[in-house]
Amino acid sequence: MNTTPATQPADWRLFRGDRTPHDGIHLLPPPPPWRPFRTHTVAWERRIPADDALPPAMRKRGRTFQSTQEIVELVNAALYLRRPLLVTGNPGSGKSSLVDAIAWELRLGEPLRWSVTSRSTLRDALYSYDAVGRLHATQQARSEGTEHAELPLSQFLRLGPLGTALLPTDIPRALLIDEIDKADLDLPNDLLNVLEEGEFEVPELARQKAATVAVRLHGGGPADTYPVTGGRVQAKQFPLVVFTSNGEREFSPAFLRRCLRLDMPDPCKDPKRLSDVVHAHLAEYFTGTLADEVRQRIDDFARRAATERLATDQLLNAVLLVVGRAGLPADRKEALVKAVTQPLA
Repeated sequence: MNTTPATQPADWRLFRGDRTPHDGIHLLPPPPPWRPFRTHTVAWERRIPADDALPPAMRKRGRTFQSTQEIVELVNAALYLRRPLLVTGNPGSGKSSLVDAIAWELRLGEPLRWSVTSRSTLRDALYSYDAVGRLHATQQARSEGTEHAELPLSQFLRLGPLGTALLPTDIPRALLIDEIDKADLDLPNDLLNVLEEGEFEVPELARQKAATVAVRLHGGGPADTYPVTGGRVQAKQFPLVVFTSNGEREFSPAFLRRCLRLDMPDPCKDPKRLSDVVHAHLAEYFTGTLADEVRQRIDDFARRAATERLATDQLLNAVLLVVGRAGLPADRKEALVKAVTQPLA
């Protein structure tokens, strides 16, 4: 028997962090043996828009995100291992933009997003069912003389962001779960239990036994549905999940064990990366007579960031206002820079 491992590509990375879209996700190998597919059945494959048809905000973030070697390696580890990323870091370090950079480069389509609050529940992530709305609509229909006016359940049920991300598809979905540290104590573990299994049940649909119901999707219109049979949603590809945290709480060992942790490097502490960030957003200011002033503003900001807590978007605001806007009196520039770059703490 030949026990020689299969030849591996020279570059193991699917996500390279170079902001250039490609179809490398199709080279993703099967999941680890302990993370098998939950189903091989795909009712229909979702259509991923062309690069130039994606939402402008996503395209902008995907084209301007500045990766580091650590970011690239951990993103690829999460893809190979089918594990969520828990991303921490200072404000403005790019925590919530990372998911756009990954989805843009790997052509995963527009990421799903869920902003967590102290009132968020597991059911919110999986699906919502407006039972009261269905009752009122049914009563209204009956009052208008419609016989047997029990309105379809599907009109009042919608999958949540995680529920939509777990639908069977040949290309994994990207999902941002933002500010998970704001959640109720049990929610992080509840979410990971569902992600661990790669499936969940919608009881309201399960009671209809073997019926197949077209269920609306998170973020989609009335026509964006997926057929769910027997009330059970099972993933084919585990979604790429990015949790962000502002470091406002500690997480349980069980939660941390199931995540790959990435502490986002602060661009403000790296003058070269800081310059790259500004150039990615305001490249036109790096030419001609503006270039020297832009570089001076970056150097001044980097020196301040060594002792003050600042964020990169403050520098972008300052450069846009005092360099990119003609007619601003020279004696007002410093006051304006100070006003828009106040220390965060």
